[in-house]
Amino acid sequence: MTEPFFHLLPPLPDDPEDTERVAATHSTSGPWFDGVQHMGPPSALLVRAMERCGARESMRLARLSVNVLGPVPVGELTVSARIDRPGRTIELVSAELRADGRAVAIASGWRHGVTDTAAAATDPGPAMPMPEHGHALPRPDGWLPGYLDAVEWRWLSGRLDEPGPAQVWGRLHVPVVDGEQPTAWQRLASFADSANGAGARLDLNKWLFLNTDLSMHLHRAPAGEWFGLDADSEIGPDGAGTSFARLHDEDGPLGRVALALTVRPR
Repeated sequence: MTEPFFHLLPPLPDDPEDTERVAATHSTSGPWFDGVQHMGPPSALLVRAMERCGARESMRLARLSVNVLGPVPVGELTVSARIDRPGRTIELVSAELRADGRAVAIASGWRHGVTDTAAAATDPGPAMPMPEHGHALPRPDGWLPGYLDAVEWRWLSGRLDEPGPAQVWGRLHVPVVDGEQPTAWQRLASFADSANGAGARLDLNKWLFLNTDLSMHLHRAPAGEWFGLDADSEIGPDGAGTSFARLHDEDGPLGRVALALTVRPR
């Protein structure tokens, strides 16, 4: 049976008050290397820490940036968050993930004040066909289990083992933290990092194309359990690339995600 991404652990006596200790499960394992997490679960955990840090109903998270400082192990981690720039209508919050005493990922997010701008809202473009129009595909050879099996995938076009652009929906099978219902932002953050694999232009068995960051900008709050990626990538001539996607929920487009790639042959 697939496990939740993380189990909460009791704090240690010297843990700071704003720090939580968690144990990552095999469900966080990425498709690249055994024992190393896919960045979807850590991104969701960082969002959870931000949401629990001085959250107010009058503010919403509008931008999330995650920087990957090193491999995130499938093991014990600590996560903390703080408000870097408090404000009445604009606020900057950050979070940090640590393993074995070192930072492995840091995140920052801008919260914006909620106001009624319906009269000025622009057309976000066409919606993707709904998840029920997609189809499930088996996990491809060469892609390791763990995270890929913790998500319910519905492919509208493309596939993991078919280089090129793709449209795909995803829904978590598991909680982010055991015993908790994930928020829509946590669900979205856990899936948006998959834009790199979904819209890959390279064969995983021949190339490494790891993302070193993730940046999401939303023009409205996410909703529901299903999130869609209209994804593609561009590969440069000297070891760099970019993965990007239009983000959707069942109400239509809601923002964009971009990831910087480091590319090299296996």
